[in-house]
Amino acid sequence: MTAEKKVVLLSGMQPSGALHIGNYEGALRNWVDLQNSGKYKMFNCIVDWHALTSSSDETELLVPRIYEMAADFIAAGLDPEQTAIFVQSQVKEHAELHLLLSMIIPIPWLERVPSYKEKRETLGLDNYGFLGYPILQTADIIIYRARVVPVGKDQLAHLEIAREIVRRFHYLYGEVFPEPEALVTKHAVLPGTDGRKMSKTYGNYIALGDGPDIICEKVKNMFTDPEKIHKTDKGHPDRCPVYIYRTIYDADLPVDLKDKCASGDASVGCVACKKALMQAIVDYFADFRAKRSELLADKAQLDAILEDGAKRARERAAETMILVRKAMNMYGS
Repeated sequence: MTAEKKVVLLSGMQPSGALHIGNYEGALRNWVDLQNSGKYKMFNCIVDWHALTSSSDETELLVPRIYEMAADFIAAGLDPEQTAIFVQSQVKEHAELHLLLSMIIPIPWLERVPSYKEKRETLGLDNYGFLGYPILQTADIIIYRARVVPVGKDQLAHLEIAREIVRRFHYLYGEVFPEPEALVTKHAVLPGTDGRKMSKTYGNYIALGDGPDIICEKVKNMFTDPEKIHKTDKGHPDRCPVYIYRTIYDADLPVDLKDKCASGDASVGCVACKKALMQAIVDYFADFRAKRSELLADKAQLDAILEDGAKRARERAAETMILVRKAMNMYGS
C-alpha cells in the first residue's frame, strides 16, 4: 500500500429520521472541523442500506430523508468540493465486499457484538441485515481503505470488530487494507429536552430542520431542575438541560448565571432562562436553516452533489475491489 498525501477518513449516518442538534454536536460539527483541518481525504456516506435493518416497512420515507440529510450535511459546513458526500447504495462495491466478507466471518463473532442482543430484544429485529450489520459497516470503511473513523467512546466496540474482520481477511488472503483506527472525538453531550438521552425514539430532541416556532415550543416545554420550584430555591445548573444548552448556544450567557442559580438568587428564574435559550437557538441556527431551505428547494443541485460524491467514491472503491479480487484469486482478477 503506497503512502497517501492525506489520511483517508470514512464516516456516515443512517437516514432513519430527522437529524437533531445532538447529531450536530456529536458528529457534524466535528466532521466540519476535520475537513477544514486539511489533513484528511474525506468520504461522508448516507448509509441507506443500514437504515433498512430497522425501517424496511417505511421505504417511502427513505428518499426524502436522504435529501434532508444531504442538505443538513452541507448546511452544517461540509463542502462537496473537499468532501465526497454520497449515498451508500449508489456505490455497489459496498455490497460486493460485504458479500465476500460474509463468507469468512463466523456467526458467533456477530452475535457477541454488544448492541446485538439488546437491540434484538428491545426493537424486535430478527433479520440477517441486522445480524450482518457489522460486516456491512466494515465494508463501508475498508472499501475506501480508510485509516481513521471518527467515533465517540461508546462506539469503540463497533470499530474493534471491523479491525478483527480485517485481520481475518489478511490472515487468509494477505494484506490489502489498513486496520482502521478510531479517531475519538470530544463533543458536547446534550441531554434530551426531558433530561433523558436525546433520542428520536423518545421524541425529546430539537431537529436541525425545526423552525423558530417549533424551537420555541420545544424549549418552552423543556425540563429544568425538578428541585428548583421557586426562584429562591437553590438550583443545580449542571443538571438542567436549559442551562447546558445555553452554555453552548447563548453568546450572551451571563458569567454569573450559574452561581446565581445555584444560590437561589431571586433575580434569575427558569422562565426567563427558557426565553433566553429560545432566542439563542433560533439565532444560532439561522444561517443553517436558510442554507438548508435553499438546498431542499433545489433537488437537482442535491442530486448533482450526491452523484459527484458517488463518482469519486466509486473510483476509490473500484480500486479496492481490484486488490480484493486479486488477493482472493477470484475469476478474472
